[in-house]
Amino acid sequence: MIFGALEFPPIDDIVKWPDWFLKDSAFGFNKVALIYVLALVIPAVFFALAGRQKGYVPRGVRNAAEVVIGFVEKQIMLPTMGSEGAPFLPLLVTLFSFIFVANIFEVIPAFQMPGNARMAAPLVLALTVWVVFIVVGVKHNGMKYFAHIAWPPGVPIALKPLVGIIEVLSTFFIRPFSHAVRLFANMLAGHILLVTFSVLCISLWTAGPLFVVNIPTFFMLVGLTGFEIGVAFLQAFVFAILTGVYIGGSMQGHGDEDPMHHDHAPAAAH
Repeated sequence: MIFGALEFPPIDDIVKWPDWFLKDSAFGFNKVALIYVLALVIPAVFFALAGRQKGYVPRGVRNAAEVVIGFVEKQIMLPTMGSEGAPFLPLLVTLFSFIFVANIFEVIPAFQMPGNARMAAPLVLALTVWVVFIVVGVKHNGMKYFAHIAWPPGVPIALKPLVGIIEVLSTFFIRPFSHAVRLFANMLAGHILLVTFSVLCISLWTAGPLFVVNIPTFFMLVGLTGFEIGVAFLQAFVFAILTGVYIGGSMQGHGDEDPMHHDHAPAAAH
């Protein structure tokens, strides 16, 4: 009977919020749209304020911004692209910052929804990266970029057609989809997990004398909230580092040689 009143919200209520403006249209503005706007504005204001500070010794916001940029440079750009990737550092910092801020709204009261638990933003980001690494590949290698993918060197002649088809499908079709789904699925899974434990806590808390059963569940919910903060960071890091891997591979003239190994890197915490 304890769980008799347990009512899990419909799945649409978990990931789809009612529109505030332009209701029931493709341009409807709701909580998720607000999260996307804030995920753009907050990093922009943060780095703008950091850029306005003068002096040789960084302090305050500037010091925090340099920590973020230094982290992305040393842990993402240099390992995947080397020093030649310097022109792409702003892109990597932007992706990392936007994704992290959008994800962290999962644990912010009144929002409690990770923006990337909707497929829209991850797909747009993945397609943007897809366009960038193709353009970079053509810029650095000309049309040979496509030839190396479709007819990969170093492969036995009998296997070239089969491997070429696999490489083309992987690089130009599967890669953007997997790049987006990796972020979307992990954030959605974490969101549903937190919603489940939240509903369970509320239901047990109103179960009269047996509310003591809710204590372990409450502490597990607190632990999961902390865990989700780590996941928000991890997913931003994974998306950014895969972006570096893809662009770095295009700069060197191959489409899937290195990224194939990174595609199976730890992509999720769920």
